[in-house]
Amino acid sequence: MDKPTVSVAILGQTYKIHCPKGHEAELKEAAEYLDNQMREIKASGKIVGLEKIAVLAALNITHDMLSGRKYARSNEQQLRELTSQLDAALAHDDKVANE
Repeated sequence: MDKPTVSVAILGQTYKIHCPKGHEAELKEAAEYLDNQMREIKASGKIVGLEKIAVLAALNITHDMLSGRKYARSNEQQLRELTSQLDAALAHDDKVANE
């Protein structure tokens, strides 16, 4: 199956990247996000060198992703607990109604 080639620009450099068909917009969005992150780091003037900027951007993005996962897991756990409490309350109401 042919994979489309998508051109993306990151810090003024153009990259041609193959991606699964139908995911071109997602790839462009990811490249734009990375470009913005790298531009912010570069604009701070504290980090010099494309490689260091890229590594720092990757670390920042990974940190955000992992924090988001932890937050989602915490929310899932709270939802399971609330569902369990609701199920118990409904079971209790059914029991009282049948007495």
